[in-house]
Amino acid sequence: MAADVQHAHHLLDQLGPGPLAAVVHLLETIVSLEDRDALSDAERKAVSEADEWLKHNQPIPHEEVLAEFGLTMADWDKMGHEPSEETPRHNG
Repeated sequence: MAADVQHAHHLLDQLGPGPLAAVVHLLETIVSLEDRDALSDAERKAVSEADEWLKHNQPIPHEEVLAEFGLTMADWDKMGHEPSEETPRHNG
């Protein structure tokens, strides 16, 4: 692993400002995803409870849950592409 780190440093030293910024952003994203993959105790418990529930119950289709809110899959897809309507909060 040390050789990989040394090689990465050597390659990073050869990059200009634009490509270096892109690589830094990529690395930040990868690290963030790895951090997010670690489950807390509460999350592990919730997953365990859901697994246990599914042993005795049928899963509820996404479309059925959306219908309870008067939504369709098309609405759901559209919402995924629209910016949130929440107003950003600023400190101060």
